[in-house]
Amino acid sequence: MEPSPAIELAGTWRAAPADADLRRDFPSPDLDDDGWEPLEVPGHWRSTPAFAESDGPLLYRRRLEAAPTGPGVRSWLVFEGLFYQGHVWFDGCYLGDTEGYFVRHTFEITEMARDRREHVLAVDLTCSPETDLTAKHNLTGVFQHWDCLDPDWNPGGIWRPVRLEHTGPVRVRRLRVRCTSADADRAVVAFRAEINSDVARTVRLRTTIGEAVDVRDLPVAYGPNVVEWSVVVESPRLWWPHALGDQPLQDVRVEAEVDGDVSHVIDRRVGLRSLTWDEWVLSVNGERMFVKGSNQGPTRMQLGEASGDELRNDVTLARQAGLDLLRLHAHISRPELYEAADEQGLLLWQDFPLQWGYARSVRRQATAQARAAVDLLAHHPSIALWCAHNEPFALDVSPARRYDRTAVARLFTRFATLQALPGWNKSVLDRSVKRALTMADGTRRVIRHSGVLPHPGSTGTDTHLYFGWYHGEERDFAGLCRAVPRLAGFVSEFGAQAVPDNADFCEPERWPDLDWERLARTHGLQKGRFDRYVPPAAFATFAEWQDATQRYQAELIKHHVETLRRLKYRPTGGFCHFAFGDGHPAVSWSVLDHHRAPKAGYEALSQACRPVIVVADRTADEVTPGDALELAVHVVNDLREALPQARVDAKLSWAGGDREWHWQGDVAADCCERVGTVRCQAPEVAGPLVLELRLTAGDVEASNRYESTVVGRPS
Repeated sequence: MEPSPAIELAGTWRAAPADADLRRDFPSPDLDDDGWEPLEVPGHWRSTPAFAESDGPLLYRRRLEAAPTGPGVRSWLVFEGLFYQGHVWFDGCYLGDTEGYFVRHTFEITEMARDRREHVLAVDLTCSPETDLTAKHNLTGVFQHWDCLDPDWNPGGIWRPVRLEHTGPVRVRRLRVRCTSADADRAVVAFRAEINSDVARTVRLRTTIGEAVDVRDLPVAYGPNVVEWSVVVESPRLWWPHALGDQPLQDVRVEAEVDGDVSHVIDRRVGLRSLTWDEWVLSVNGERMFVKGSNQGPTRMQLGEASGDELRNDVTLARQAGLDLLRLHAHISRPELYEAADEQGLLLWQDFPLQWGYARSVRRQATAQARAAVDLLAHHPSIALWCAHNEPFALDVSPARRYDRTAVARLFTRFATLQALPGWNKSVLDRSVKRALTMADGTRRVIRHSGVLPHPGSTGTDTHLYFGWYHGEERDFAGLCRAVPRLAGFVSEFGAQAVPDNADFCEPERWPDLDWERLARTHGLQKGRFDRYVPPAAFATFAEWQDATQRYQAELIKHHVETLRRLKYRPTGGFCHFAFGDGHPAVSWSVLDHHRAPKAGYEALSQACRPVIVVADRTADEVTPGDALELAVHVVNDLREALPQARVDAKLSWAGGDREWHWQGDVAADCCERVGTVRCQAPEVAGPLVLELRLTAGDVEASNRYESTVVGRPS
């Protein structure tokens, strides 16, 4: 017989601020907690009004009833996520400590569960604010250090489910499942688990993957035993990204049997596929693909309180935008997002939650949590890449620096300097985390860090190139990619901020005297950058400025994406725009606001990421009569089939005239091909100059449009 169902411990708990006296007494079952504040679990303590400004520590208590268990039954407390460090008691007995906001923690309570029906669970929970942002101690990634979330927010809380589980005498713990190889003939799924037994014995492990069944008898000792095995699946149905095929998923069940009875069961879902990377070019099941992606922070800043539909919707919106990939930016999300990505064929770049600088003391904890991340997530076919650390530089990206222009200038000077200098984070911490991820999961590419440019002693990694925001002009981006092709191998951050339509938090009625300092601190607005690229002083109303910021963001996204797609495989393997959706009210780089209402940039991203696009070189913003124009026209085809006898029409229009060009021929599958060149002189008539492109190939159509201005010669 299978073990009895788990008892879920969600709902109303009691909590109180920690102090020295209460910490001594609060685990006791006899303590009267009727006067404590009620709060909901799962959740974050700041969502409870009594703790809305609390940084903790907080003491949690929950009374529960469970029927006493009999012989041969073992009982366990399972915490899916404690933000960030905890100490756990059950019926006044100390069970142990926890660290890691996404790490699953399990404690045995067998003897206590046999003695009584009524119990008290108590947790002392800490999520300390970071006092030195260049040497952080909590491995919380973006939740405690990011310019796209409120820096005054504290994510502390029992944010994931808690439950009481019963098993037989053997429990399977820390199950790691990975598809190590897959093709049309066979797939291999590897397993690694800790088998915990109450005595030395032989355990029968029964593993089922779809129709494939593997049974083996294993001798185990008392306590924890680490075992590894693999199962072969013949003639598998392969899992594909949505651009390449279907997403069949296989149910996996691992059963531990003792003397013919099922002692413990764990279920997973896997997709059978193989991944290979050649530099930054990804192949799935042997099929090469150009990866179009975006960075995504937490769906909500209060991630534990987001609905499952909200998490799944982010995946749906990304796929609808034509994206192949979301980069989960310096955080680990909830199961619903990964499950949706598996089901919808959206690839994931999974960051480990390290961002900017950390203290030297975190290395051991970081490697342990890296292994836990693999245990938690490795079975998801959607995960294509692990990244150990985002921008591993000891930078104080604090709220005060967002508003102070001089501080911002110094910050980016230091950022450039740290690119080339050795540092403990970059050289020691990141190597350790990468090694832990690689040893735990050899089936995926692992990169040591993101956003490190080539420098002496290193070829660099992916690049963060904010032309048109942090440096230069957006038109400079294409020239840099031509001049230094290595930097275009995979650009994983680029973009510009824009004001969302839902901007009541900006208090637009105060225009032009907005509370710029508050908007910088709490909502991420970078006034100095706007002053350079979309200056508020140039607009009479808030609405006009708001619209201009969205148009600027959209224009930058369009041309950056088109540039990278024209470099398809030569040398670019893909990109990740920054960023996709906001987790709280913000003026940010995202193309979807915190309600998921789109900015103009979402449509621009969607159009630029269509499977087939037709693009041309850009003219300067302004040209003079008689200027020679020579604009190469390309077709980018991400489809798996060729476009036979494709026709491309180009039309250049100006006030009172126009000129047309036409080309026809085959466009190969999965390629970028130059189809022709627009050659002419700028007309003598001042005014708008518009280039319109149109592609037709059977049922496939694409169009594009570029605008510039003819200005008169100086007198």
